[in-house]
Amino acid sequence: MNEQTISVVIADRSYRLTIQGDQEAFIREAAKSINMKVKTYAEQYAYRDRQDLLAMVALQLASEGLMKDDSGQADHDQLKVRLNELNMLLDITV
Repeated sequence: MNEQTISVVIADRSYRLTIQGDQEAFIREAAKSINMKVKTYAEQYAYRDRQDLLAMVALQLASEGLMKDDSGQADHDQLKVRLNELNMLLDITV
């Protein structure tokens, strides 16, 4: 395996991670995105400490992920219906 150790900074704290080599760009982009969201929340809302900001970012990212999953399932269901309709039409014409 192509494992490597990298360091990323999230909310002013450094984290060392052991990852697969092909994941580095994704991990760094994710850390950058989290830091941007933390900064946005810090500018817009009152907070006691960074934990509050990280909790809000986690909530935002988790809810976005769930909405995408739900949307993907709806698309999948629609596709199945359309394929069944096409199969029925093909059966009729054969």
